[in-house]
Amino acid sequence: MTENGKDFGPLSGVRVLDLTRILAGPTCTQLLGDYGADVVKVEKPGLGDDTRAWGPPYSLDANGDATDESAYYLSANRNKRSIALDISDQRDIEIIKKIILQCDVFVENFKVGGLKKFGLDYASLKQIKPSLVYCSISGFGQTGPNAHKPGYDLLAQAFGGIMSLTGEPTGEPMKVGVGVADVVCGLYAATAILAALRQRDISQEGQHIDISLADTQVSWLVNAGTNYLMSKKEQPRLGNAHPNIVPYQVFEASNGYLIVAAGNDAQFERFCDILKRSDLAENDKFSTNVARVENRDELIEILSVEILKHKRENLLEQMEKKSISGGQINSLAEVFSSEQVLAREMRIKMKREDAIDGFVELIGNPVKFNNNPVTYRRPPPKCGEHTEEIMQEFLGKDFSNMKGN
Repeated sequence: MTENGKDFGPLSGVRVLDLTRILAGPTCTQLLGDYGADVVKVEKPGLGDDTRAWGPPYSLDANGDATDESAYYLSANRNKRSIALDISDQRDIEIIKKIILQCDVFVENFKVGGLKKFGLDYASLKQIKPSLVYCSISGFGQTGPNAHKPGYDLLAQAFGGIMSLTGEPTGEPMKVGVGVADVVCGLYAATAILAALRQRDISQEGQHIDISLADTQVSWLVNAGTNYLMSKKEQPRLGNAHPNIVPYQVFEASNGYLIVAAGNDAQFERFCDILKRSDLAENDKFSTNVARVENRDELIEILSVEILKHKRENLLEQMEKKSISGGQINSLAEVFSSEQVLAREMRIKMKREDAIDGFVELIGNPVKFNNNPVTYRRPPPKCGEHTEEIMQEFLGKDFSNMKGN
């Protein structure tokens, strides 16, 4: 994006029209915005993105009163401008089409086929903008027997198998604590758009990207999924344990919980030395990782008793000295007060005059470019906040004539 003659980020000059809402699409477009793209978010007048109302908590205005913008909405909508348009209004559809003529990327997450009746489907827009990179994000993709079904993170986690792997062995299937299927889908969408832009720069032709929560959920089964394909055996729920490495899980010390991740036999031997149980590393039932996986339950019962004798910080200090991976389990308060998190600028403040204390706090972008670094130029916008600015910029005289009428 270019502002006041200055370029911001590696995607400076790229324009994105964003017809997405909730989390997967906004995650994608926020990332593109962080990289410097000019993202124009189209929202329904008076309502906006559904997640604006997904609270509490809500942001606070300068007087300390709750606004109508939830923390959920704020999490995925910085570095965007908002224009309020109603796609059920033919005049607004024509405005969108005129804006598209000046955009490189169009991202939408409507139901499959939902934009065709408005002439905003890929086949229609390709006719007026052949170089357009068009990305459709849906629950199950544009094809297949489930294509008509809605896309929700929980449904994707259930369908894609991750819930069958998550949770305590005797407990119910468990979802991940955040909308990770949405987030990963958004990340895949962003990388796909970047690849398509690269190809467009070569061929001058755009393309349609079809990406779904369910597909990307299956993709990040990674080793658990491949374990099944190799063995044809279902992986049981193991709580915090690892299916292929032992010990690699949560243990309770005398004053709190910690992670022990002994990734190889040498680390396990050193860990046993710390516990003053070198006999365990010498025992044929535990001396190799294959043996430890086979005798997991017996070993974990022994280690749980031994670890409980130690204070967490003492154990972690000794583990670090002996190059054994581990760490404490942080609360969110501990995460966001961590010197590491602060040093890596993962907790950021963005100026916003109408907010309490004059800023909003957000989570930073994890990507660190040594050239053209990520910038935080715009706080998450209010619904339709930039409507007139965008209309004037993209429509020019046409907008002036509209205002005159």
